[in-house]
Amino acid sequence: MAQEPNILIWNGSGSFSTDYTSYHYFDNDPDFVASGEKLVVLVARRLGYPIVDVELTNDNLWTAFEQSILDYSNIVNSYTARDTLLGVTGQPSGSLDLSTDYIQSSLVGFFKLADQYATEVGAGGTLTWYTGSINIVKNKQVYDLVSGSVELEVGDISTDAITVRKIFHYDNPVIGTYFSSYTDYGNAQAQFTQNTFGMQYTMMPLDLDVLRLNAIEMSNQLRKSAYSFQITGNRIRLFPVPNASGKVYFHYTLDKEAIGQTASGSVIPIEYSTTTGIITDFSNIPYGIRKYSNINEIGKNWIRRYTIALAKEVLGLIRSKYSEIPMTYDNSVTLNGQDLLSQAQSELESLRTELVDLLDSMSKQSQLERKQAETDALKGLLIGSPLGIYIK
Repeated sequence: MAQEPNILIWNGSGSFSTDYTSYHYFDNDPDFVASGEKLVVLVARRLGYPIVDVELTNDNLWTAFEQSILDYSNIVNSYTARDTLLGVTGQPSGSLDLSTDYIQSSLVGFFKLADQYATEVGAGGTLTWYTGSINIVKNKQVYDLVSGSVELEVGDISTDAITVRKIFHYDNPVIGTYFSSYTDYGNAQAQFTQNTFGMQYTMMPLDLDVLRLNAIEMSNQLRKSAYSFQITGNRIRLFPVPNASGKVYFHYTLDKEAIGQTASGSVIPIEYSTTTGIITDFSNIPYGIRKYSNINEIGKNWIRRYTIALAKEVLGLIRSKYSEIPMTYDNSVTLNGQDLLSQAQSELESLRTELVDLLDSMSKQSQLERKQAETDALKGLLIGSPLGIYIK
């Protein structure tokens, strides 16, 4: 004869014990204990107690309460991190817990991002631009950038990868040709802010200057050998072919500094970057578990409903295992395990979606969009308002 299952039921008391929780994160929080003792009774009653037995123990009910807080904390932290990650990436994490700290909105992250573009266009940035030179030889047009003909301010051309940022290979300024027909070019440069080019020159319209400069520049490009260069791989080709030996200077950056550079601007070796305590991405942004006593009533209401759904899910699993319980020789009770399980899963999904939608509506982007809509609506109202007449 098969042995009847020994099914435990709730004993009617929600008194707290540290044996009931799994992680013990909130055991020392008096608000957690006081709220939990009331919530456990509420959950049991929502599940049918005392009309029907509830096949759960305080271990199940308190663990559901604890898990609800952890799930709430995880979802809130994930969405908060989304809005703060750009501003805190690259900062030392130290002993921070951003779940309890106020994060001042700033443009630091945007400036860090802009610095990378500024480096590429030569308008600042975080990388140091060094000066190098190529020893050019008369009648030689092509040069190898990793050969001995290149000199670097910092680094070794044979071992360090570099990125050439700017090459100083230009023709004489067109303005010099233009000025030479009126006055001494050197004197004009020396007296840039107080030049004297003669009355016949200063009385000319400015658009004539612009047209003549463009004409000279176009003439040089079409009728003369234009000064330019072409870099392919490690080779540079100079135009026109040098007619004398000398140097061509250039600016460059070291690739190893670009790779090992943190957002704060300091250079650290890559092999040690994982031990510096720097916030690098979503995985190590310092968000801790939310303390239950610090959660507002909006969050606590969600946690209570989530706890009920979790307890219902566990009860559904238990009752699904024992779908029928024999009462007498020819009579048995059919349990509603599958119904409870289906309801619980639907409620849990609905609650998670509700919280995610709420957090989405509270994001910085959503707040700014609502503020913009409010401003536009206010402008529309003010347009129809009569304006006062000012009389001096």
